[in-house]
Parts: sequence; structure tokens; C-alpha cells
Amino acid sequence: MSFTVAIVGRPNVGKSTLFNRLVGKKLALVDDTPGVTRDRRPGDARLMGLTFTIIDTAGLEEADAESLQGRMRAQTEAAIDEADLSLFVVDAKSGLTPVDTDLAEMLRRRGKPVVLVANKSEARGSDSGFYDAYTLGLGEPTPISAEHGQGMLDLRDAIVAAIGEDRAYPEKEDVAVTDVDIPQSSDEGDEDEEPTYDDTKPLRVAIVGRPNAGKSTLINRFLGEDRLLTGPEAGITRDSISVEWDWRGRTIKMFDTAGMRRKARVIEKLEKLSVADALRAIRFAEIVVIVFDATIPFEKQDLQIVDLVLREGRAAVLAFNKWDMIEDRQAVLADLREKTDRLLPQARGIRAVPISGQTGWGLDKLMQAIIDTDKVWNKRISTARLNRWLETQQVQHPPPAVSGRRIKLKYMTQVKARPPAFMISCTRSDALPESYTRYLINGLRADFDMPSVPIRIHFRSPDNPFEGKKRRT
Repeated sequence: MSFTVAIVGRPNVGKSTLFNRLVGKKLALVDDTPGVTRDRRPGDARLMGLTFTIIDTAGLEEADAESLQGRMRAQTEAAIDEADLSLFVVDAKSGLTPVDTDLAEMLRRRGKPVVLVANKSEARGSDSGFYDAYTLGLGEPTPISAEHGQGMLDLRDAIVAAIGEDRAYPEKEDVAVTDVDIPQSSDEGDEDEEPTYDDTKPLRVAIVGRPNAGKSTLINRFLGEDRLLTGPEAGITRDSISVEWDWRGRTIKMFDTAGMRRKARVIEKLEKLSVADALRAIRFAEIVVIVFDATIPFEKQDLQIVDLVLREGRAAVLAFNKWDMIEDRQAVLADLREKTDRLLPQARGIRAVPISGQTGWGLDKLMQAIIDTDKVWNKRISTARLNRWLETQQVQHPPPAVSGRRIKLKYMTQVKARPPAFMISCTRSDALPESYTRYLINGLRADFDMPSVPIRIHFRSPDNPFEGKKRRT
């Protein structure tokens, strides 16, 4: 990306709607309630041939620095300092307010380029608000409608004029293009060869949990800065915000998510949107870290979140946060281990790490647990090893006879990873009891060292060539 643009303005002027319009996706939550956005959210924007990084910010308000609104303002000011250009959005429909005047003065003091954007200009009676915007002293306002996509060409021209054509359209290096496939080495693709784990590819990690479990504080400690809004209030995070950082040379993309309460308690539309956004982050991630409050662990909602993650096929790691508040750590740790095994039988062998997001204690162990779990989630087992293992399992514990007829497991192969999924060709697959499937899954976990990740087994019976044909007499 050639440059960075921050969208700023008072609450409910349409900043997140404009952000979604520029990135081409509904990434930011949008609602009629003022103050929906709290954290700053980056995205890749495209505007009629123009590409840049866009940052959605919280609505700026005058507030005490220690209050929630004051901390939101600090996050927005950090985005302005980070950006090369600010889009100052005002509401042409409702007109200017004293807050708009104060924000204009703050932007002027920073001395960075500013494009004044008059949103909702399609509304009846918006002309007076549009002309009032001239009084802010930031140049000619650009009339747009973020909701309907009107005025985007004028907005692009205003951005190019403010940032300069050299930065708006940097020259691209010539890259050789070919449609010829370069073959891989001949030893790849052998079904008896198990691929090695690629520890260089970026890793997507979602941080989930109940409200006020310390998810945002944990990510801030990883980053070493106050990147995400935190505080004693429960439910601060609303959008799923992604941040990137390097851990031992590997790119980690973490998603902070809204706290997930019991479904019966989620009544407001905005909270429903936040929970839906968190669920999308879980489906997009590879590893999901479920943050427990170590002072009140294993609430019913904690167990439901773990079950949800596993049913989605994601690999899970438990993080018992607020460990700095625990006094008798050995006794509590033993109790947590016992409850993990007893209350989460579907996640046998799941990695659980005590941590403190406030002090940073245990974060290296948590990251190592994430990497180890990702290795298992990506694991592939050769077909030859699987069939030798399947033969041994049948000798030790043969499938039960159903209606006096034995079920024969003939052949096994791994059809996919992430999560590991296997196909077994057998006779009478519909008659195989669920208990035998669990026996095979537990055997795979133990014999191939595959703890904590979901394992899928599909059974398939070969087609009967004589089915449907009449017998000759």
C-alpha cells in the first residue's frame, strides 16, 4: 500500500459505513446507535484505481482521559498520528456541532493533509449543512453518500489532490508473467511420504472468551503497546479487530473478538452483531485461544464456547488468564487440570496454559502451545501407516457383529488436514455403532500423537454392482 488514511469525525456521522464502502466488505459493524466503533480497525481500500490502507476510528468526543470515551479518543488520536491523511467526516444532514469545530482545530494543529467529507449529502435539506462545512476552514467539502456510494469519484480526486499524485500512484516494478507451470520435485506427492510442517507461513489466531476475561489486554501485552481499547468495563470490544506481529520470525495475525455471553442474555441488536462478528473470526482462524478467567473458570458459557470451537473444526488452546491474582497456584492448577479432563472429554489432551495478560507471565508458553497445536491440526499421516494401524486395531478390538454379520474395515486414508479427516472403506457402514467410531478416534489420538484437535472419520461402503438387479430363476 502506498499511503494510510484515517477516517475521523464525531459519533454517528457514517465513518464505518464509508469504511465498508472503501474496503468493499462489511467488515465494520454499522448501527444507528452512536459510538458503535471503539477500536481502530485497518483495512485495504480500493477507490477507482486508487489503493491505500484505511483506518476506521471511534467517534471523537470531549471526555475525561480516564473514562471509556477518553480512552477511545486516545485510540483515534493514535490513528491520526499514524496516518498520512485524514478524512474528516461531517454530517451534512444534521449540520455542524461544536464538536466538529473542536475536531477541525485539532486536525489543523497536527499539520497533516485533511480531506473534508460531507456525508449524507443525498438527504433532503442537506445543502445548509454542506455549506456550513466551509466555515471549518479545511477547504472545500466533498459531498458524498457512503450508504449509497454517491460522490466516490469526487472523493478519489480530493484524496489524490491532498496526498499528491506521486504517492497516490507509485510506479510499479515490472514483473515477469508466465503461464507455464513449474513442476515440483519428483519426490513430492508420494502417498507414503508425510509432508513436513511449514513454520514460515503466517498463522491466524482468534482470541475468544466471555466478557471481561482479559482478551484485549492479552493481545496488547503480545504487541507491547496499547493497540486495543481496554478497561474495567465489561464488553468494551465490539468489532473483531485483527493485528499482526512477529513471534520468533513468524507472522502472527491475531483477532480480538467481542465477549460471548449466553445466547439468552444477548438481546440487543448491536451485541448480536458483535457475537456474529466473533463467530466469523473463529471460522476464519486456524487456532482459537479460549481465554478463561482463572478466578471464576469453567462457567457454563466457557464450556459452550469450547464446544462451539471444536464443532467448527478449529484447533483450540485454553488460556487461564489473571494468574497473577491466584494465591495458592499449585492447588488451583491441579484443580483446573482435573476439571479440564472431566468437563471437556471431547477435547481430550487439549493444551491449557496459565497466563497473566496484565504482567506478561506465561505468554511464551502460550505461543509455544499455539504452534504445537497448529502442527497437530495440519498433520498428515501416510496411507501405509494408517492401514497397518487399522489392521492392528481390528485385531485388538474387532468391529461388533450386527444381525449376525461381521463388519469388515478394508481400507483407510487421510482425505484432508485442518482438521485431520479420514475415510474408511468398509462393509455396512450404516450399521457401525458410534462407540466404535469413538474407539478409533481415541486410538488415532494416542498412537499418532494428535491431542486436542477435532478428528473426523467418514465411513464409505463400496457400491454393490448387483443392487437393483433381479435374480434369475
